[in-house]
Amino acid sequence: MMSRSYTNLLDLASGNFPVIGREKKRLPRVMTVPGVISELDDDQANSVSSDVPSSVIQDRVIIVANQLPVKAKRRPDNKGWSFSWDEDSLLLQLKDGLPEEMEVLYVGSLRVEIDLTEQDDVSQLLLDRFKCVPAFLPTDILNKFYHGFCKQHLWPLFHYMLPFSANHGGRFDRSLWEAYVAANKIFSQRVIEILNPEDDFVWIHDYHLMVLPTFLRRRFNRLRMGFFLHSPFPSSEIYRTLPVREEILKALLNSDLIGFHTFDYARHFLSCCSRMLGLEYQSKRGYIGLEYYGRTVGIKIMPVGIHMGQIESVLRLADKEWRVGELRQQFEGKTVLLGVDDMDIFKGVNLKLLAMEQLLKQHPKWQGRAVLVQIANPARGRGKDLEEIQAEISSSCERINKTFGRPGYEPIVFIDRPISLSERTAYYTIAECVVVTAVRDGMNLTPYEYIVSRQGDSGSESSSELSGPKKSMLVVSEFIGCSPSLSGAIRINPWNVEATAEAMNEAISMADSEKQLRHEKHYRYVSTHDVAYWSRSFFQDMERTCKDHFRRRCWGIGLSFGFRVVALDPNFRKLSIDAIESAYIKSKHRAILLDYDGTVMPQTSINKSPSEEVISIIDMLCSDDKNTVFVVSGRGKDSLGKWFAPCKKLGIAAEHGYFMRWRAEEPWRTIGQSNDFGWVQMAEPVMKLYTESTDGSYIETKESALVWHHRDADPGFGSTQAKEMLDHLESVLANEPVAVKRGQSIVEVKPQGVSKGLVAEKIFAAMAEGGKQADFVLCIGDDRSDEDMFEIIGDAMTSVFSSNSSVFACTVGQKPSKAKYYLDDTTEVITMLEALADASDPSPSPRIEEGCSP
Repeated sequence: MMSRSYTNLLDLASGNFPVIGREKKRLPRVMTVPGVISELDDDQANSVSSDVPSSVIQDRVIIVANQLPVKAKRRPDNKGWSFSWDEDSLLLQLKDGLPEEMEVLYVGSLRVEIDLTEQDDVSQLLLDRFKCVPAFLPTDILNKFYHGFCKQHLWPLFHYMLPFSANHGGRFDRSLWEAYVAANKIFSQRVIEILNPEDDFVWIHDYHLMVLPTFLRRRFNRLRMGFFLHSPFPSSEIYRTLPVREEILKALLNSDLIGFHTFDYARHFLSCCSRMLGLEYQSKRGYIGLEYYGRTVGIKIMPVGIHMGQIESVLRLADKEWRVGELRQQFEGKTVLLGVDDMDIFKGVNLKLLAMEQLLKQHPKWQGRAVLVQIANPARGRGKDLEEIQAEISSSCERINKTFGRPGYEPIVFIDRPISLSERTAYYTIAECVVVTAVRDGMNLTPYEYIVSRQGDSGSESSSELSGPKKSMLVVSEFIGCSPSLSGAIRINPWNVEATAEAMNEAISMADSEKQLRHEKHYRYVSTHDVAYWSRSFFQDMERTCKDHFRRRCWGIGLSFGFRVVALDPNFRKLSIDAIESAYIKSKHRAILLDYDGTVMPQTSINKSPSEEVISIIDMLCSDDKNTVFVVSGRGKDSLGKWFAPCKKLGIAAEHGYFMRWRAEEPWRTIGQSNDFGWVQMAEPVMKLYTESTDGSYIETKESALVWHHRDADPGFGSTQAKEMLDHLESVLANEPVAVKRGQSIVEVKPQGVSKGLVAEKIFAAMAEGGKQADFVLCIGDDRSDEDMFEIIGDAMTSVFSSNSSVFACTVGQKPSKAKYYLDDTTEVITMLEALADASDPSPSPRIEEGCSP
């Protein structure tokens, strides 16, 4: 059976993005029964349903990242390749936190270029031996994708660098974006080749693959999928400068769980969703969730850790692979400060050197004693900015060593060659302090590695030399992801060179007992919050977030990156015009309740008066004496009365039902429990206070209510002010006969006992008292206040409705609701009402007597 969700969708990238060539050979799916899935060709028009039970019982996880956790080398005879696991890869290490019985497959690219003629053999070998599926990117796409969009646009922007000019940051290049999308599509094709959509989890990693969730969700709407971002996520002021900002946000929201290292990164992401997509988040029992078209997208905040076993095993080998004793001899009598950073414009290496220079100037006692060993890992990117930083670093090293150096002493030891983990560990072992001055960094695990190295391993010679209390010190930038978890570190603003120098002095001058206490605190955290803890926690949250996937009914809607899946309760379905028309024709006593704004009038319309078409349709419905038609709205009675004056037989409930009349010739009646409006004198000054301090907000004064609107205010500030105002008003009006409620961008104060639900009750009760129990009920609305009507209709007793009544509670838009039906928009509502009007019988029928009207 084909899924109806996608049968008419255009290819996600058609017409906009480069066409990717079809793979020559399909990989066999790794499964418990043999078989090749040829029907999963992404270029085919139809997509695959995820409704068919899978033949695989065991859960698997497919980990997708830019690079596979394997190393590739040409054989010495130049015939073929040899492959081995990359033990330093986080993707390989995270397996420790997953269930032992769970099968793990990897999808990613290789660090080397494989000739087209070898790709099939390499793919088969990697799948058989390593359970890895390589994504081969054509050279032109690879360069534009990785060195172009990833490194020139996303990486700088996510690290707070704005493209102010062509020379600084570079201008947005749409061809690079197209290559990014094309590369993500290639990755999706490789995932689809091995995917069991009913049984597999997919875990996507980092900013290289942020649009991949849309490609996969488009094909399998119930796929269990998580995404973890390993870089910072910038504030909304920075992120919204990206021309494809909404495309990326919407693609990420096609995941079930989105992970970040820190609360700051998650908060920035949520702020972007609020400001650009109008989404609000909420926290339930400690879990943060975004409601997105009926799906709850989980937000996970969990910093990654290090692999304890790997570091400890290296510590046992450190004396053999790199003689720690030699380093001790080299730096005998010196106090070593250590920096280990990638050669990157955001790592602040130049700022660290300036701080070291300042330390030697301000505290001459360290001249000849303090040494900064700076290890610079090879650069991953390239460009003019990087060259400038490298030149500045080289110049600073030369200047400082010339100024403060002497025979047998160099204050800066700069190591700019690749070094192994064991060599790095040896440097950690002899360092009194590690200094991290990155101006922005997603996580940075250097401090974690240092702490475990200083703890040492009881079996190694270097640890025996460190017998006695273990101690370590950290000077870390407040702009890196690991900073919040290292409460014993000295946190610094790396831009403040003088303060950084003082922090370095404090760190190496501190009493050993204090160093020991800080080290013990850090070690407890680092050793328990390792990479296995991180992956286990993320995976458990992904299972929890996805637990009701196969219970919900799902539709895919939207083209290109506007695509999203709407997940609804199994009983919630689209209202069929044919079905409602059939029930309408058969019925004798009908109740039709219509909301106004967002139901028969689009929310985006500036002119809020109804069109002639709407007036004509409603008048035709009213002219059928079998019908009791009401407009139930939050708008004032004067506006509604004026707009619907041509509809003489139309009932109107204004201001959520505080004012009500059954026909145009009847006077308005109030149905509130109290006519005492003394509370207005208390509520209005409070609202004015918040209006004055919240730009873009205003007060709407109704006859029965006061409404504070903040739709045009700053989303974050408006929402905060609304929460504060709600508490303030509830406190001030605690003893008044009013209800204070928060709605969509509003705070409303209105008399108690007034709601659209009560209006519906009164109408149905009056019809029943007149001996005309409704056997057809249609109730349509689009916002929270209409949910009261839907609830009343759902709970209505047979004493109000006839036993064989047809009830249609319908919300506008596909979203969670107490209604059982939905229509997509106001156009569909009007089309449906027009069909009912055309089916109306103009023949007279006894109406409800005047006395029965409330």
